[in-house]
Amino acid sequence: MTALRGLMKQHQIDAYVIPSSDPHMSEYLPERYRCVAWASGFTGSAGTLVITQDFAGLWTDSRYFVQAAEQLKDSGYQLVKLKVQHAPEYVDWLVEVLPANSVVAFDGQLTSAWLAKTLIAKLEALSINVRGDVDLLSLLWNNRPELPKAPAYVLDDSLTGESVIAKLDRLRIWIRQKRSDAHFISALDDLAWLFNIRGSDVPCNPVILGFGLITLNEAILYIDQGKFPSEDRSRLSAAGVTLADYTEAEVALSQLADGFTLLMDPKRTCFSLYSTVPATVSVVEQLNPTTHFKAVKNAVEIQHTRATMVKDGVAMTRFFKWLEETVGKEPITEISLAEQLLKFRAEQADFVGESFDTIAAYGFHGALPHYKATPESNSLLQPEGLLLVDSGGQYRTGTTDITRVVSLGNITDEQRVDYTLVLKGMIEGSTLIFPRGSRGYQVDAITRKPLWDHLRNYGHGTGHGVGFFLNVHEGPHVFNTAAVDVPIETGMITSIEPGLYREGAYGIRIENLVLTVDHQNAFFGSFLAFETLTLCYIDTSLVNKALLDSKHINWLNQYHAMVYEQLKPYLTENEQEWLAKKTAAI
Repeated sequence: MTALRGLMKQHQIDAYVIPSSDPHMSEYLPERYRCVAWASGFTGSAGTLVITQDFAGLWTDSRYFVQAAEQLKDSGYQLVKLKVQHAPEYVDWLVEVLPANSVVAFDGQLTSAWLAKTLIAKLEALSINVRGDVDLLSLLWNNRPELPKAPAYVLDDSLTGESVIAKLDRLRIWIRQKRSDAHFISALDDLAWLFNIRGSDVPCNPVILGFGLITLNEAILYIDQGKFPSEDRSRLSAAGVTLADYTEAEVALSQLADGFTLLMDPKRTCFSLYSTVPATVSVVEQLNPTTHFKAVKNAVEIQHTRATMVKDGVAMTRFFKWLEETVGKEPITEISLAEQLLKFRAEQADFVGESFDTIAAYGFHGALPHYKATPESNSLLQPEGLLLVDSGGQYRTGTTDITRVVSLGNITDEQRVDYTLVLKGMIEGSTLIFPRGSRGYQVDAITRKPLWDHLRNYGHGTGHGVGFFLNVHEGPHVFNTAAVDVPIETGMITSIEPGLYREGAYGIRIENLVLTVDHQNAFFGSFLAFETLTLCYIDTSLVNKALLDSKHINWLNQYHAMVYEQLKPYLTENEQEWLAKKTAAI
């Protein structure tokens, strides 16, 4: 902190902003760009540091309040609680505390064009100067990790259901419709989807660092070419893709011809690259079309995903059976629990890795929505209380994300009530029938209603999109309280995961993935519904049946019958008997 403030004085900077990001505006980051963690010790996936000469704060949302308070202790940073998730509320704070002629600076590689322009517009209107080209951390961070060198590969069309050529054709139709000449892509998951490529440059996300520039007759992929074997380079070339060095993207943007019209997503493009585009080039700012394209899964992706849920369900069944038979007899910690779950998943065909770090949260740790056990916090499980396990797998045939809470013994009536209300909310969301064109905030409200009826709530969103062997958090649709103007469409895969958290006591969250499907055309329009994809039993020993209506009980019993029938062929006789008891009708 002292060294950073010294550099700020040297460069005449009054406030320095460090976002949790990279040049691709990623949520999960390569080690080189874990700047917030390096500077403050906070390891959450969302947060922004703002440093002045007399204050240093971390702005983050309710998922991380408890974690941040613990990790920031003695760091010199204070926790500032966001009122709205992901909102840049620190900008208003800067407006309040900085006098005219102050200087605010940030690294334009770590800041989206949209956010940078928001900062500039608000601050410069008050005569506060803004600099978006200042990287102070590289001057301080000794032995900073290099960019990853892991190998990459091209997926076969039999997995993706659509060739690179077909995807480029779709994108070029969109470019023409926008009366433009080209589209620039920075988002790593969009890039992976468009070119049918996967890698491991980012933990848990099978993506590769790169950029894409697609014109009406050319497609250039800026990437570390050494990542691909020669056969994959040939496959890309045959699809009309030219490979260029990762560092050449900035030069390419700076050399665009006068009068050129370029499409860019200002929220998924860093300010440094955005600023490189010549003033003589027209920039059309819109959401990457590939973000929408990949959110709507094709028939092949859906088929593979359903098969993947069976694999994941078998792993989860074996895991929970092992847990029930072992807890109280052998030492199990949160860390060893996560390791054991990984072993069960690794036994399944096509398994690549975890889709995020497993949240194995025992007792009061369950009240931390994004808890990750450390050697210091690692709890030893006892045969009592609640255990929350939120985990997921990356398979070459799909991505999973599932949360379950199980009883380890001696459960209170309050815990049963809380658990049942969360389950009731999950069922309400899962059984929703809704008109085409509905938005995620409508699903969010309906899912929360059983909790609201009992004066309960949760601070995170109800659901997020999930990729196909891609990022576990995928846009553009989301089920949360924000008025995101993206309709829910047939083919989208989304989580439904209501929760309830009693700080210092326990947490409950139940999560399934659902596929949006056509339901029925009626006099009042076309209606959609959800097909539940996740296959894993829900602990009924925690259910207070009196709080459920017959529709909820029927759904639970039918769901459990489906889980048993789908998983039974892949289980041993002993495992079948165990699962039959767990999925018995209530």
